[in-house]
Amino acid sequence: MNDQHDAAPWWYTGVIYQIWPRSFYDASGDGIGDLEGVIAKLDYLAWLGVDALWLSPIHPSPLDDSGYDVSNYLGIHPQLGDLDTFDRLIDAAKQRGIRVLLDLVPNHTSERHPWFLESRKDRDNDRRDWYVWRDPAPDGGPPNNWLAYFGGPTWTFDEATGQYYLHTFYPEQPDLNWRNPAVRGAIYEVIRFWLERGVAGFRVDGLENIAKDPLFRDEAPDPYTQHHELARFRLQKIYSVAHPDIHHMLREMREVFDAYPDRLFIGEMSYSASLRRTLSYYGHRDYGEVEMPLNFGLINVTTDPGWTPDELQCYINSFDALTPAGGGWPNYALSNHDKPRIATRFGAASRAAAVLLMTLRGTPFVYYGDEIGMTDVDIPSERHRDRFSSVPGHDRDAVRTPMRWQQGPNVGFCPPDETPYLPVGEVNEGDDVAAQRDDPQSLLSLYRQPIHYRREQPALTIGHYYPILNPPDGTMAYLRGLGQDRVLVTINFSDAPKTLRFSDPTEGSFVLSSCCDREGRVELQGLELRPYEAVVIEVAPGRFDMPRLVTPD
Repeated sequence: MNDQHDAAPWWYTGVIYQIWPRSFYDASGDGIGDLEGVIAKLDYLAWLGVDALWLSPIHPSPLDDSGYDVSNYLGIHPQLGDLDTFDRLIDAAKQRGIRVLLDLVPNHTSERHPWFLESRKDRDNDRRDWYVWRDPAPDGGPPNNWLAYFGGPTWTFDEATGQYYLHTFYPEQPDLNWRNPAVRGAIYEVIRFWLERGVAGFRVDGLENIAKDPLFRDEAPDPYTQHHELARFRLQKIYSVAHPDIHHMLREMREVFDAYPDRLFIGEMSYSASLRRTLSYYGHRDYGEVEMPLNFGLINVTTDPGWTPDELQCYINSFDALTPAGGGWPNYALSNHDKPRIATRFGAASRAAAVLLMTLRGTPFVYYGDEIGMTDVDIPSERHRDRFSSVPGHDRDAVRTPMRWQQGPNVGFCPPDETPYLPVGEVNEGDDVAAQRDDPQSLLSLYRQPIHYRREQPALTIGHYYPILNPPDGTMAYLRGLGQDRVLVTINFSDAPKTLRFSDPTEGSFVLSSCCDREGRVELQGLELRPYEAVVIEVAPGRFDMPRLVTPD
């Protein structure tokens, strides 16, 4: 191997696999996935080669927001298991070399959390200041004009105490007051509780929301988004999110993580956060903040119907170049539990997109089911579990459907005579793990190959990223390099064949192709790519330092 590779933090070289636990595998037979189901499928995940699992919310919750309304930070939702089951999951995953990450929701709790039940009893309660309470405006209305993410004012009036409480999301999710040191201390104790149980880190939900303007000033209208379908986006979000004080809070939180070696602090930032703002959460060279702010850039670019490979590579070039050295590390995702799946969005280019995700400099996040090409499912309104899915264009249930393990009733997710909690959707032959696992040309095999190759070739994990400028329209190209090792990646996102002509007269060896039929040596003076094809090529050691493309006459 390589000394630099071996010395790097595990997430520099690892692949993180996100699981929506209720949809992964039902071991109890009630139509809902559970932690026993995750344990049952660990051998599959070890075979795939992932290094860590990120479990979306597993805590007790009334499920007003799919588990992101936590009523007990220190427990497991009874539909999913219990703490003993969780401990067995940690142990079983560790035996297979797999780490486990959890979601942490620090911005708000459920209205049924004991903290909030105490807080709303009366204005003198010891926990009153654990949440954000404000007197009505002079006209009796909300304290300001802030709007909630899911619609309506971000304030709800409490008749019993005569004040409004703040909620960035649903009224059932009151915001914690992060300016109260007792609140911060309580959340840090939650972090320590799970880290002591063997959790490898957290993906911290809605992190930018914890810091708001202490003066609660009104937001001004945003002149560029006045026709947005959601009223919330018609306001500039200057005061209601990402107040500069957040950096102090993140440095304090980072100190909690730093007391535990090799534990990962991932922060979920707003989808609308600028590149500059996202990168600011890495911190400064003299202090750390978030080890990896979640990077939504590739999702944001490719959900635009008119996206181009030029825009995609431009964003990647910027993120890579601006990620701070000496502690900052890039990360990339192409889908998740909130956004359309890769196969739905990319269609025929899905295989090429998989190669892109696995070959960039940075940690790749794979959302369960993307490795077999699962698509968004049209969910009838009466079967929705997520309230926000009723908003047109925001059907999150569509991307949270049961994992397709095999052909047959309920695709092997739950017993044939049980009704899965969300519809499976239309299933075609070959759309499942069993059909793809032993097929060397399947999408699943295409995911598995670079995951394992990354372990053999440090240039593809901790190596540098060198963009290759001016590729033909519809294509992108880049070089990964470490020491004398060079790996060339070229991707054709168009429906027409393309030829890339490199000025350096060298050759290489095919590592993989998204078409699964390339091998042997290749001359790089005229590299031909078929429609929607991506190829990975090992270049002769020490060559190709400054690759340039020759524009055909």
